Amino acid sequence: MSEVTAVPLRPVGKAGVTALWVGIGLLIAAGVGGACATTRAPVMLAMPPAEFMATNAKRSGVKTTASGLEYQVLKKGDGPTPTMADAALVEYKGSLTSGQVFDASKPGQPVPMQIAQVVPGFAEALTLMPKGSKYRVWIPPQLGYGEREAGPIPANSVLMFDITMHEFAAIPQQGAEMMSAPHADGTPGTPPPTTVLGQ
Repeated sequence: MSEVTAVPLRPVGKAGVTALWVGIGLLIAAGVGGACATTRAPVMLAMPPAEFMATNAKRSGVKTTASGLEYQVLKKGDGPTPTMADAALVEYKGSLTSGQVFDASKPGQPVPMQIAQVVPGFAEALTLMPKGSKYRVWIPPQLGYGEREAGPIPANSVLMFDITMHEFAAIPQQGAEMMSAPHADGTPGTPPPTTVLGQ
């Protein structure tokens, strides 16, 4: 028969028991918080556009315009903002709520576009942005492509854009021709994107 060695244990005081239960409670709360964080994205993906926009609008730092456009200022710019009669020089990345990127400018190569010629939500976002600013915007379907498909963009899609405003200026009468004219270095001009951003 084996012998059992008795190990003297100190009794745990009330403070120790309380600390133990507090520690267990914190672990449970952290586990629940982690579970919520990992399930939030798939839950938002499954939401209809109106519900997605309503939920997104409650996020910290997200502002909603009267039309339903939602935006978040990632970098604040200074000065005036463009109008619908202006052309803007921007960098952008457009994606669906799934994270799938459907269009983007090349890094470090801003794209000129006539504000009045892009989808309404994108145009409105540009008119909110002073030079040097970077915004993240969420465009509901009614301000994007609505019920029609547009290339890789399914019907009734919420569009998310990260946009950096480099410059803007009023378009002269012959502005459209100037936008597509060759640059000073001889490289071809870049017309505004029409497949993805055009109306």
